[in-house]
Amino acid sequence: MLRFDFSFMFEPNTKGGINEEEFNSVKQIISKSVDRVVKNRPAFVSVVFDRSHIDSIEDIRQWVLSFDSLVVVGIGGSNLGAVALANALTPLNWNHLSKQERNGYLKIFFLENVDPDQSAAILDEIDPRKTLFNIVSKSGSTAECLAHYQIIRSLLQLRGINTTEHLIFTTDPTKGFLRRVANQEKIRTLDIPENLGGRFSVLSPVGLLPAMACGIDIKVLLDGAKDAYLKCADINVEKNPAAMIAACHYLNKKKGRNITVMMPYSNKLYSLADWFRQLWAESLGKKYSLTGEVVNEGLTPIKALGAVDQHSQLQLYNEGPDDKTIIFLEVEKHERDILIPSTHKDDDISYLSGKTLSTLLKSELTGTERALANNGRPSMRVVFPTINAYDMGQFFMYFEFTTALMGNLLNINPYDQPGVELSKKITYSLMGRKNYEETEFAEPSKKVVID
Repeated sequence: MLRFDFSFMFEPNTKGGINEEEFNSVKQIISKSVDRVVKNRPAFVSVVFDRSHIDSIEDIRQWVLSFDSLVVVGIGGSNLGAVALANALTPLNWNHLSKQERNGYLKIFFLENVDPDQSAAILDEIDPRKTLFNIVSKSGSTAECLAHYQIIRSLLQLRGINTTEHLIFTTDPTKGFLRRVANQEKIRTLDIPENLGGRFSVLSPVGLLPAMACGIDIKVLLDGAKDAYLKCADINVEKNPAAMIAACHYLNKKKGRNITVMMPYSNKLYSLADWFRQLWAESLGKKYSLTGEVVNEGLTPIKALGAVDQHSQLQLYNEGPDDKTIIFLEVEKHERDILIPSTHKDDDISYLSGKTLSTLLKSELTGTERALANNGRPSMRVVFPTINAYDMGQFFMYFEFTTALMGNLLNINPYDQPGVELSKKITYSLMGRKNYEETEFAEPSKKVVID
């Protein structure tokens, strides 16, 4: 079960942190926000209590596991949660293990960005005859996704492979291009609930199918999310991790700290920061309030990796602008550990001898946390006793609920993304999509280019 340590968010542990009077002043507001979110029952909550989604995946389990590899084709919310699950809950060398070593589960690859070098490298690595391609798009019209889909479909056809038996679409239940093709060609599908936004969809079939394919217990994953929700629904702020995270970020934002750094001290959890980055940025970065005023709200998410980014970003965090709140992700017990041997008696190195890498990593985290506190920079820890499916489910629910609370507190809609749509329309126009020819967009009246 996850633990949350907010000690260094508060004075006197961190000078300039949240004081008791400030915290007490927002507890009632936070409690009301919790109650409002619970009563509204957002789709990311409903989906984890809807048994039909896990059943739809269990129905095709044997067919999925008949393949050797799964390629997930999606971008943004159609991809980031599944990547985080796979990276956290499978060995880092998973795709290099034999099928026997993988206990019959699948290698997993992600076609996300339309970088031709990256896409070609992945397609070179897989055997199409032994691969299932999961095309994930809620709208069924995402340009990057459909470009990869056409490449994959042509590849299968050129090899004489039955496309119907190597494709599955995860998409809207009733509409969109992918749904039309699936209906026409009897391609298997999984449904993304109509009211569930992509960045909140990790605990739907979007994340559950890839998780099952690489051996993650998806029932335990959802159990973690359900149990976390029960805590999220508690109006007692000091017993509710999501409410505490929201309260701390709301109060720190009032102090000018409008940047949120998520810093895992674990390579396996690093992709969680990518998932969080989209959730936080796309949900909270809004031009208009719920009442129509221009507010240009938002908190900017940054990802960092401990201990690596102590050597690239920590100087800025400690002595640069006091505009950041840090969220550390800590693992108490790593799956593996390595003892540092004694090779020299020199005092400059011998202090490391006989210690483990995990002890060094934990000391690095504590050193960073305390240095930040000494410089008046607030931080908190999310503690994973081990990295497991239950705690990953908890993590997703806690931060999705926190995001909903922050939307409420900032008086903006955390579930839409109007600022993303114009760039999509311009892309459609540039690529010649019908009905987008007249899309208006800025062109430079004066070029400033250096060769």
